[in-house]
Order: sequence, then structure tokens, then C-alpha cells
Amino acid sequence: MDKWSKDLLPNSPEDDENYSRQVPRNLLSYFAVSLTNLVVGFWLTPFYVQSLGVAAYGLIPLATSITNYFGIITESIHTTVSRYLTVDLRTNNFKKANITFNTAIFGALGLILIITPIAAILSFNVESIFSIPEGIADDAMVMFLGIISAFLLNAWASNFGVPLFSHNRLDLKNLIVVVRYLSQVIIVVALFFILSPSIRYIGVSFFIAAIIAFVITLLLWKWIAPQLKVKPRDFNIQRLKDLSGLGGWYLVTVAGSLLFTQIDLIVINLSLDPVAGGEYAIALTWSLLLRSMASMFDGVVGPVIMIDYAREKFDSILRISKTAVKCMGYIIALPVGLISGFAPQLLTLWVGPEFAGLAPLMWILIGHLVINLAVRPLFPIEVAFNKVRTPGLITLGMGICNLLLAVFLVNFTALGMYGVAIAGAIMLTMKNSIFTPWYAARIMGVSSTTFVRPLVSGLVAVIIIASSLYILHFWISITSWIQLGACSAIVGLAYTGMIWRFGLSLQERKVILSLVPSPIQQKISFLA
Repeated sequence: MDKWSKDLLPNSPEDDENYSRQVPRNLLSYFAVSLTNLVVGFWLTPFYVQSLGVAAYGLIPLATSITNYFGIITESIHTTVSRYLTVDLRTNNFKKANITFNTAIFGALGLILIITPIAAILSFNVESIFSIPEGIADDAMVMFLGIISAFLLNAWASNFGVPLFSHNRLDLKNLIVVVRYLSQVIIVVALFFILSPSIRYIGVSFFIAAIIAFVITLLLWKWIAPQLKVKPRDFNIQRLKDLSGLGGWYLVTVAGSLLFTQIDLIVINLSLDPVAGGEYAIALTWSLLLRSMASMFDGVVGPVIMIDYAREKFDSILRISKTAVKCMGYIIALPVGLISGFAPQLLTLWVGPEFAGLAPLMWILIGHLVINLAVRPLFPIEVAFNKVRTPGLITLGMGICNLLLAVFLVNFTALGMYGVAIAGAIMLTMKNSIFTPWYAARIMGVSSTTFVRPLVSGLVAVIIIASSLYILHFWISITSWIQLGACSAIVGLAYTGMIWRFGLSLQERKVILSLVPSPIQQKISFLA
């Protein structure tokens, strides 16, 4: 066990108890973030489409996807800062913690100052780079400038939020995210009604919400870690090299991931037109919402695996990982099956009957997620065992292949925007159905099929749900939200009950119930 792993161990039984008590709170906070994201994404999409038009709407997710490429370097440093600062604070080495803290703050600020001119050039020349609907070039410029500026401010603010991670107060970090989401919605809706609908106000809302989140982050930093002070003299070049070096392979992984998840709208805008980009963005919304829902498990499973690795409890890591993959597959299978089965009706009720033809595109975009999201609990194993080089190279290589395949299919076949979706589904599924479970099993020293079997459970579940709903269409005509909600609720309750009793073992049910807050655990213990 390396020194860093030992330092992450709870310092006392009281610390261990506090950590265990915090896990359910963190889980609930991730649920709150996912629910907020779901409600906001569900409501805002038709609001934007009706207010701005489908072509202008497509520029919004395009702008946010561009910002993720600016974040490759800042995110890699932020991740390594979390690791180093956590060690410094847990060992009460506040002098070293201040060096790490200030090196991160001023190092990130330097990177942002370097990125800023590039971001400005992109924003002021957005009409020359991308396909922009006629008459809204100036509005698009303001929107891009506002969204990118908000991203850079959030990237710098995240360094002040690292102490929340170090003290395992992920609930407070998620509170900031919820406030930022809601602020964006309130501000943009107010501006649309008070002034007029325009994409420029979306950029304004992003930037104002980022300022609000930044202020809250500063207040929570001073409350949680008052021993950390902003001191330029504590900036340390050697510490910056340490942070940059440790994040190198993580940077490669992030870059590869972006080539899987953030190229769709860019390729479509450059190869087709804004209308195609807007239609694709509508279908893509549900994929993004499901990814957001799945991400809440990362913050819960990841720390548990890291702590078990530090304690050399490898059997526990294996058990938790298998259970997490299986449960994630079952959980994702329900919304994937429902959305796939009800896609035409959902699109008709949600954004209008003229978009019902996007149902096949939604099938392609979300069908593979039952595999590609279910493997997410395996990624912390790579980090815990410090085996990130090979996954980084594989992710980057296949991400490049995804980009090339997408460009080929959209430009040299009749598939159009469907080609971009097909490319992503093929390449990502190849990586996560073959390499990811095999490599995790290799790290753990177990059979290569250990994590493949749990993946199959979710795949079978989604096929059963989607097929059942397809057959149901011949008997029931769904024309209202009430009918859609009622059918979904009935299917969901029946599915949950069957999976809980027949799809999960007694041990797996106990693991799940252990994540529920103690007072609630006592009342529902009979469910095990």
C-alpha cells in the first residue's frame, strides 16, 4: 500500500464513523443534483425550442460542448489537487496544505489567463467558425462569450471548493451545483419575459449564475477550511510540477472521453447545418440527462473503493464493484427501456409532433447506455490501483477513431446526423463492453468475465422493457402526459419489485440498504 493510500485512512474510529454517516448524505445530494438537472433539462428544452427555434437552440449545447475542451487541462490539475490537498489536510500538515492550495489557485489562474485570449478569439469569430442561423450572429457571439466566461470562472472557483471534497462534504459541493442550475433558469426566464427571447441572454444567465456559485464557494471554503489562506508567496513551482505530472495520464483520459461525448454537435454543425444540430440536440438531451443521473454514483462508489484499497480490503472492492455494476445496469435499464419504448409519444408530448420522427435517433443515442454507464463503477479501480496509463491511451485512441468514423459517416454516406450517433454507439460500446471489464478484472486478478456477467443483466432487462412497451402500443394509444406517466409508473413499479426480489441477491440488497440514512434504514430493513 502506497503512502498516499495510508494517509487517506480515517485517523480514528470517530473519523470512520463520520465518514460512514456522510455517505448517505452525499448520495442524497447527488440525487438532488440529478433530479434538478432532469427537471431543468426536461423543461428548458421545449421552452428554448418554442422561444428561439430549433436552429438557434442547437447552438446552446454546441457552446457548452466547446467549453469542455478548454477544461481538459484545468480539470486534470483540479483532480490531482483534490488528491494532494486531501492528504495534507488529513495529516494536519496545514503549511503544506496552504502551499498546495495556493499553487492550485494561482496555477489555475495562469492557465485561465492563457486560455482567455483563445476563448475571446473563438467567441468574436463564432460566425466564421460555425454555421450560425441568419440574423443572430451578434447574439451567438454574446452567448458563446458568456458561456465560456462562466466556465472559466467555475474552473477557477472549483479550486476553492477542493476543501469540501477533502472533508468529504460532497453534499455542500452539490448544493453549489443545484444553486447554479436554478440561478441560470430563473435569470434566463426572467430576461426572456422582461426583455425578449434571445440566445444572448443565455450567455448572460450562465455568467451571473457562475458569479453566484463563486460567492457561495468562497463562503463555504472559509467555513470548512479556515486554516487555508490565499497567499501568493505560497505558490510553489515544484508543487505545480507535481500537480501537473500526476494529472498527465488523467488529462489523456479526459481528452479521449471528450472525443466520445463532446464531438457530436461540432461535427454536425460543421458538416450539416444548424437545423440538423438543433434536432440532434433535442434527441441528445435524454442521453445527457441519463449520464448525469449515472454520475451521482461516481461520488459514492469512488471514495468507498479508495478507502477499501487503502485498507487492503480487496475482496470488498470486488464485491462492491460487481454489485455496483449490476445495480447500475438495472437502474439505467428502466429509463432507457421507457424512453426507447415511448420515444415517439415522448417526443410528441415534449417538443411537438413534428419531432416524433427523431425517435430512431433517440434509440441509437440512449440504447447503448445500459452498457456504457453500467461500467462507470469500474473506473475508480483503475485510479485506486494507479493503473491509468493503459486506459488513458485506449480511451484516447478509440476517441480519435470515433471522431474519424463520425466524420466519414456524416460526409460520405447517406446517414447524415444518424452516422454521428452510430459512430459513438459503436466505438464506446466496443471499449466498455470489452476492454473496461477485462482490464478491471486483470487489475483485480480475477476471471476476465467477472464484470461481464453483471453487464448482461442490465442488457437483458432493457430488451425486455423496450419490447414489452412496443407490444403495448398495439393495445394502448398514449396521447397525454397522464397516460404516459401512468404507464411508466406501472411498468417502473413492477420492474423494481421484480428486480429487487429476483434480480438481486440478499447480500446485494443489504449493500444497497447500507447507503440509506440510518433512521430510514431501520424502517425499511424488512425489504432485505
